[in-house]
Parts: sequence; C-alpha cells; structure tokens
Amino acid sequence: MNIIKKVAIDQLGYGFIKDIPKGKDEYYLRNQQNRSGIKHRSLTSHEIDVLLRNQNSSDDWSKVLVSKLFNPELVKNCTFFGLIRIGDLEANCLSFSDLIVPVGIYNSTIISSDFGNNVSIHNVNYLSHYIIGNEVIINNVNELVTTNHSKFGNGILKKGEDESVRIWLELCNENTGRKVLPFNGMTAGDAYLWTRNRQDQKLQQKFIELTEKQFDDKLGYYGKIGDRTVIKNCKIIKDVWIGPDAYLKGANKIKNVTINSDPKARTQIGEGCELVNGIVGYGCRIFYGIKAVRFVVSDYSQLKYGARLINSFLGPNATISCCEVLNSLIFPAHEQHHNNSFLCAALVMGQSNIAAGATLGSNHNSRGADGEVIMGRGFWPGLCVSIKHNSIFASFSLLNKGDYNYELNIPIPFSLISNDPIKDELIVMPGYWFLYNFYALARNAWKYVDRDKRITKSPIYEYGYLAPDSVNELMHSKKIISIAVAKAQLAKAKNKKLLTEIQLIELGDKLLNTKSKTEIAKLDVFVDGFENSKRTTRLIKCHEAYHMFDDMIFMYGVEAIISLVQNKKGKDVINTIHAVKPDPKNQDWVNIGGQLIPQKMVDGLIANIKNDKITDWNQVHEFYETSSNKYEKLKANHALVALEANTQIGLSKLTVKQLVIWLHRYEVIQTNIADSIQKTRAKDYSNSFRKMVYLNEAEMKAVVGDIKDNGFIKETLATLIKTKHQLAKIKAQLKVK
Repeated sequence: MNIIKKVAIDQLGYGFIKDIPKGKDEYYLRNQQNRSGIKHRSLTSHEIDVLLRNQNSSDDWSKVLVSKLFNPELVKNCTFFGLIRIGDLEANCLSFSDLIVPVGIYNSTIISSDFGNNVSIHNVNYLSHYIIGNEVIINNVNELVTTNHSKFGNGILKKGEDESVRIWLELCNENTGRKVLPFNGMTAGDAYLWTRNRQDQKLQQKFIELTEKQFDDKLGYYGKIGDRTVIKNCKIIKDVWIGPDAYLKGANKIKNVTINSDPKARTQIGEGCELVNGIVGYGCRIFYGIKAVRFVVSDYSQLKYGARLINSFLGPNATISCCEVLNSLIFPAHEQHHNNSFLCAALVMGQSNIAAGATLGSNHNSRGADGEVIMGRGFWPGLCVSIKHNSIFASFSLLNKGDYNYELNIPIPFSLISNDPIKDELIVMPGYWFLYNFYALARNAWKYVDRDKRITKSPIYEYGYLAPDSVNELMHSKKIISIAVAKAQLAKAKNKKLLTEIQLIELGDKLLNTKSKTEIAKLDVFVDGFENSKRTTRLIKCHEAYHMFDDMIFMYGVEAIISLVQNKKGKDVINTIHAVKPDPKNQDWVNIGGQLIPQKMVDGLIANIKNDKITDWNQVHEFYETSSNKYEKLKANHALVALEANTQIGLSKLTVKQLVIWLHRYEVIQTNIADSIQKTRAKDYSNSFRKMVYLNEAEMKAVVGDIKDNGFIKETLATLIKTKHQLAKIKAQLKVK
C-alpha cells in the first residue's frame, strides 16, 4: 500500500533542515552554497501587484526576494512556496542552438530555490530546493527536485542514515567482494587500488575514511545548476548536481548524480537516458537511451545508443555504445561499440576494443557469480569470442573468433590466441602484432594519443606498445619461449634428462640463436599452464617471435640511450653513457588506472595511507602527479636496465664501436618497422578480394582513399627520416660514418 501523508500547506517550502545549529536558520547551508554575490531586496507593493496580475501566487510574498534589476513582468503563471531569491530579469531572449526563449520565469511551481541573473525558466511542473546560476535555460521539465538527504552520487551517508542505503560500486567481481565507494573526482587509479589488497582490512577501512572525509554528513544541501546550463524536455531530475555549461535534453530520469561540466569541457546528456546513482566526468557525451546505474563515467568518455553500464567504472577517453557492461573496472581509451557484446566482472587495463558478439563474462560459464577476468593493456577479443572466468591476459592479447571453454592464463604479450578444432589444441602465436599487423599496433598507439581530449595531459597515460609493463612481459616471454623450445628439442631427441630451468633457458637460447626458422618450426613446441584443460597448448612462430621480442626490447633500450646523448658532443656522448648508473632495483611496475608506476612507489603510497601520512584523496592524487612528473626518468632507467640485461653488456663498459653497432641495428629495426607498417596497409589495396567490390582502382581510391595520402603512414615515414638524421648526428659526434 502506498503511504500518503497529509502535510499542512503552510509547511511546503519550509523545514528542509530539522536539526538547525544554534544561532543559525534553516538557510545557513543554502547561503554558504550560493556564491552568486547577488544582493537581494524585498518586493515593492507595485511589483507584487504586477506579479498577481500575471497570475502568480506565493504563500508569503515577503519570502520572495529579488535583485535591483528584477522585472516582475517577466514572471507569469507561477506558484511560489518558501524562500525564493531571484536575480536580474531583463527583457531579452536567451538563444542556444536552435532554441530561443525569453528571459523570465513562466508556468512553473517553485519551492525554496535561488535563481541567478537572466534565467529562462519555462514549464517546470515542480522545482524544489535548487540554486540555479546565471543565464540558465530550463524548459519543459516535469520534476527538478533536491531532497534534504541528497548525496549527488557519492557513496556517503548523511546524519542518521542506515548503512543499508549507502551506494557501492561492485567492481571486477559480481559477488561484491571488490566493492568500492564512488565519489566525485574518483579516478581509475583510485578504484584499482581500492579493489586490490582486499585481505588488508586496515587499508580497506582507510579508503572508506578517505572518502567520507571528502564530504560532511549534514542534511540540507541544495542541488546546484551552473551558469549557462541548458535543460530541456526532461522528465525527472532528482538530487543532481550540475556544473556550468552542461546540456541536458530529453532525459527520462537522472537521480542521485553529479554531472561535472565547465566552459572548456562541456558535458551533454541526451534523449531517453536514465542515470541513477553515479558520477559523470567533465566533457562527457551521453545520448540515445542509455541506462547507467551505480557508475562512474570519467572525463571525456561517451555512452551512446542504448548502452547499459551497471556497477561499473569507465575510465577517461572511452566509448561504450549499444552493449552491456556490468561489474567492470575499465581504464582509459576503451572502445566497445556493438549491440551484442557483453562485458562482465572484468578489470580492463586500457586501450581495449571489444568486438561484436564478444561474451566476456561471469557466472554464465562458471559455477558461481564469483569469477573475474584481468585484461592487460590493448586487449582485443575478436568477433563472437566467449571466454570463461577466471582468466588473465598479458598486454595486447588478441583472441581469434571462437569459444574458449576453459580458463586461460596467457603471459605472453602481443599474442594471437586461437583454437584448433581439428587437433583440439589451444594455439598461441607470440608476437602476432609485430609479425603481421604492425600498422594497427602502431596506429592505435598514435590514435589514442590523438584522442586524449584532456586539456591538461596529466597524469601521463601510457599509450605506447613498448613501456615498462609490456617490456617486462617481453623479457619474461623470451624465457618461456626458450624453455618450451628446449623441451621440444629434448622430446624430439627422446632425451629424458632432467634439466633445471636455467639450463633449459640456456639450451633454448642456443637453439633459437643457432637453428634456422625452418628447423625451429619443425619442433612441436608446447607450454603448460596457459589453459585449465587436458588438451595441449601449442606455441607457433617461436623463432620469429623470440627474435622480434629481442629487437623490441633492444629498440626500447636504445631509445633511452638516444634521448640521453642527442645533444652531447664529441667524447661527451660515450662519457655520458658511461656515467649512467641504471638502478635494477625498481623494475617491477604496475598499471594504476592507465598510469604506469613502479611497484615500490605504489607500496610506499599504500603504507602512507595505512599509517595516516596520507589522509585524503587529494593527497593520493598528488602522488599520481608526482609519479607522473618522474615517469619519463623512471621509464628511461627501466629501459637502460632492460637493455643491459638483454644484451649482456654493461653501459659503463660500452665502447664506441659497440655503440655504433647498436645505433646501426636500431636504424635497421626502425626502417623495418616503417616498411612493415606500409606493407601491412598496402595489403588492403592489393588483395584481390579487397579490390573485387570496386569497379576499378580509381573507385577504390575514391571510397577508401589513396594509400599515399594516409596520414599515419606519412607521419611514420617523416619520423623515420628524423630518426636517421638524429642517428647521423650522433655518429658524427663519434667521428664515425
């Protein structure tokens, strides 16, 4: 039964705050919130007469306060309850896009609210307890209300509230075991740190305390609508805090939400959208019937075309359209565009692209709703891929079309994973991206930088395919390949001698460096622990991948050398290299919301949170900024350590002759990469099956463009020329050709 209470009419608009501090009135929080600077006065008797003539009413005209330039002729057919404060109203129209509306307040019921200068309020059926900025347009809204216990999407409790009403985000796992409290300003890094180390109860409690410290628990805060915001044709907006320059049109329901917006990063929410219990970042675009419940959408991200985002965190510069995402933590630059893809109980570590038909989730293929999957940077599942939780994928893993019926643990990055139904094997091709699609790999890195819409690009999000996380995986993967090749050779020779792991790596390295590609390809190379099944996992293209991984690690390291010496002259070139002391102690790195940070520094952050040296989220965010400022230097150190380990040559003993050899090898690698990028794309122009849908080559170029005009390829070739010029300058300083 619905409980309908009768309340005296003279109470409407009053009593918003029950527990009023001594010496305060019920408007004290409202007065703190309203920073407009408008000086209000009482209405004159003439102004009251005009308001009455224009079919307006108030329970108490003495409670309607106005500014000096208030024009009563611009208020018509309105009902006012409680304290109403109105700024200047001048005989003008406000124009936004194709909407032109007169300044004033018309045909609305208004309860205890403040209005800035020259607002345009039309046909608002019920407007209660809002502070509205200057030149705001609100047109055709059914309900615009703030309750006295509003939290605006933050996971906090107000005074006297029971814990059961608190809003949590149940990330990464459907069983709520990794839940976090959302708050305005929360980053993907914050969410990641909170979802980890769940066994550390002290740390988990500290995260709750940090969040609660961001806000107070007082009842009675008003909703705010920032300057120049436009709201039209919306149904229900309840307990929503809206920044300046936002645009809301045709939304069905927005409840308990903060919508961040400003003049340089305007947020828009469009037709048919329903958002409940969440945070919307700056510069977001949310359109066309999306449903979001218990969510955070970070800055410059988009939700479109009926997407469903539930119990999830979407990082910056990401787009989700048409599909369903549940219980997921998603780092920056995520793309998921298709109507029939499903992502659930996942940690997606950025630069991912989820194809149509992909079913990545949950208890539908497990015994309980407690599985999860971790997807490294650059994760790309192909069309109609289905995977089983729990699974882990290294950086830049690509899954071929198919159903993966067993849990997967793929530690080798840049791999193509596929099923062989004839042999009933899992096939892993290490280094697929380097070997067969360098164009897509390199272009994606370039594309994500180009699409990063943040005004201030800090903290630094790593979009490059070679970085501390992926290079560590490459170095580890070389050992995996070496061990697997050694075992394959021993099995072929029927040699049952037991070797240690070090001995196997040494044997594998020797085979891969002395045997030909054809000889290695003849071996049956298998690995253990990649799939939770009785079938075998086969590695292919081992020789090619091993040497390509070696080249990539080498290139990553030499780039740090070039950066170090590019402006040095004469003997200073080699002396500078000799003076470098790469520190091998901090080689473990972790991806914190798209930002790569040494594990040791993250451990220090966690320790400081636990011992109260860090006591609020702003200090955590300062740590991210500090880490970002150190990133290039720390990354360079990582690269130099990797170079020494991979070449077995210490920089302190590097000779000029060896440096020249390195520079020449680096130039060859860069040339090969540029060539591979061109050839990869050129296949789309030369393949007969690609060409057969066009009348002739001229039509093909008209449709897809001329490869000679490809902006990314042109930039790649220009960069190669600069690199060769840079290398020539260094060699000239070394007095070698």
